[in-house]
Amino acid sequence: MSDTKSEKIVHGMMAEFTTVDSLLSACRRIRDAGYTKTDAFTPFPVHGIDKALGIKPTVLPWICFFAGITGTCIALTMEIWMNGIDYRYIISGKPFISLPAFIPVAFELTILLASFGAFFGMWALNGLPRFSNPVFTDPRFDRATDDRFFLYIDAKDDRYDAAGVRSLLTDTGSDYINEVVEDDSPKAVPRPIYMIWGAAVAASIIPLLCVLLMRVTNSSQPRFHIFPDMDFSPAKDAQQTTSLFGDNRAMRPDVPGTVARGQLIGSLDVMTGIDVDSLQAMNAPRAERLVAAFMQDDQAAVAEEVTEVATEEEEQAEASVMQTTPWVKENPLTVDQALLSRGQLQFGVYCSVCHGMDGRGNGLVNQRAQERGFDTWVPPSNMHEDTLYSDKYPDGKLFSTISNGIRKMPGYAGQITVQDRWAIVAYVRALQLSQNASLDSVPASRKDEVSQAVESAKKELQRQAEEAAQAAAAREEK
Repeated sequence: MSDTKSEKIVHGMMAEFTTVDSLLSACRRIRDAGYTKTDAFTPFPVHGIDKALGIKPTVLPWICFFAGITGTCIALTMEIWMNGIDYRYIISGKPFISLPAFIPVAFELTILLASFGAFFGMWALNGLPRFSNPVFTDPRFDRATDDRFFLYIDAKDDRYDAAGVRSLLTDTGSDYINEVVEDDSPKAVPRPIYMIWGAAVAASIIPLLCVLLMRVTNSSQPRFHIFPDMDFSPAKDAQQTTSLFGDNRAMRPDVPGTVARGQLIGSLDVMTGIDVDSLQAMNAPRAERLVAAFMQDDQAAVAEEVTEVATEEEEQAEASVMQTTPWVKENPLTVDQALLSRGQLQFGVYCSVCHGMDGRGNGLVNQRAQERGFDTWVPPSNMHEDTLYSDKYPDGKLFSTISNGIRKMPGYAGQITVQDRWAIVAYVRALQLSQNASLDSVPASRKDEVSQAVESAKKELQRQAEEAAQAAAAREEK
């Protein structure tokens, strides 16, 4: 080959990195240096790479937006002209120009043109189609789909200087820096491509001819279904069964352990109720299993690892948990009036049906079970027992019990958010304090009021007791 590397067209400079952290650090360095025409190549998506490179948001959403608006305008104009002006036709008693009736067609055309805008806009913004890319002239670049990370600076950048770029990439810690030059592939489109394209266009006319033929002919045979499942697709309602999934449920539950972006509340301590740092200091493998179980899709494994309650010896295991699991001692959220009000609301919705509004374990469900005499019914816990107070039952364990359940009580992690579960914990503690509070806990400004209320309550109870005694004596005399 007569051309040398120096005689070829230079497209830019590329550096190779072995870790994600080193790539992100280099991207920030290049961004801070003022380079804008850059790109990164990784074997898997790297969160934060756009920000590190300083890539501005794409204009593709605006292309989709205006294409969709265009589709809406075309559809409405077409329907208004066809049905309201050119060929006035009454359908189901609707006006000639009925915007609610026009919405389905307008919606479909909006989606159609928006999808076209997204597809062809992406092609245009990325400079496609492109039959070759000079970065592939370097054989090491093949590892971009395996175990290497590459940072590319385009020579079209206004600040591009070969020596300066090489020096800057060297400072980022890259062990391999290579100049990207023009490849040797021919520029002309191969002739077979044109032949294949022409054949495809010609073949695409065949279905149209078949449709036109069917419109002018009759047939005694039923219509042929190319995709039967599309023509006879079963529609499933909520709570119905289906054979499409292994669990036979039509409704697909959320993936357990998945946290939506922006909804991760604090650390694993807040998410699990366990002091993970202390747990790791006590038993590192156990802490690793806890984190792995929490992030996987086996909620049963999460409950087993968090609570460690065995099915056969629940009471003994429950006592051992207190000795082996470093639960979060106090509520990690700021306990204020707003949090207590939220906790009271959530407690009334989810907990009071079993535990009762006062937390004494005699809610409506328990009363119904007692009336029916169910043998397998386990009465809900009385939240005012000494064993459930914070000195013996930490806030973290109470949070874990709400999240993962215990005995007959199911876990509510899928129904109650993390903040609301901690709010319930705060409200339960407030309930416990309210039942055993002393007069010293009352503000000085309200002690007289509380004392008078207590005395009035005592007198009322005494009066009711006397009336009951008199009524009993009267019944005995009769």
